[in-house]
Amino acid sequence: MCRVLLVEDEFLVAMHIEDMLVDLGYKVVGPVSRLEDALKLVHSGEPIDAALLDVNLAGERSWPVARALRDRGIPFLFATGYIELHASRPDDLDGTAILPKPLQEIHLAQALKALLSSA
Repeated sequence: MCRVLLVEDEFLVAMHIEDMLVDLGYKVVGPVSRLEDALKLVHSGEPIDAALLDVNLAGERSWPVARALRDRGIPFLFATGYIELHASRPDDLDGTAILPKPLQEIHLAQALKALLSSA
C-alpha cells in the first residue's frame, strides 16, 4: 500500500483529505500540521512514497519540507487555496504541481497517479 505524507495545518481540512486518501487506497502518514514536525518526520526515515503539502502552514511556507522530500527522492504535490502562492514558489521548486483547495477527490486521484507513475 502506497504511503502518502499529509502536511496540513487545518484540522478539519486534514481530516477530509485523509478520508479521501484512504478512500483512494492510500495509507496516510500523519497528518502533520506544523513545519517543524513535518521536517522531523521526513528526516526520521519514515517510509513515505509521496507527499501532499499545504503551502501555508500557520504562516510558514512548506518549502523546507519540499526540499527535504526532494533530497530523499520522494515525490510531492503542493495544495493551496491562495492563487498568488502559485507565482511565489522558489525557483528550485518551480514546476511542482499545485492542487487548488478545496481539493476534489477526482483531481487528487489524478494528480497522485501521475506523480507516482513519473517517480
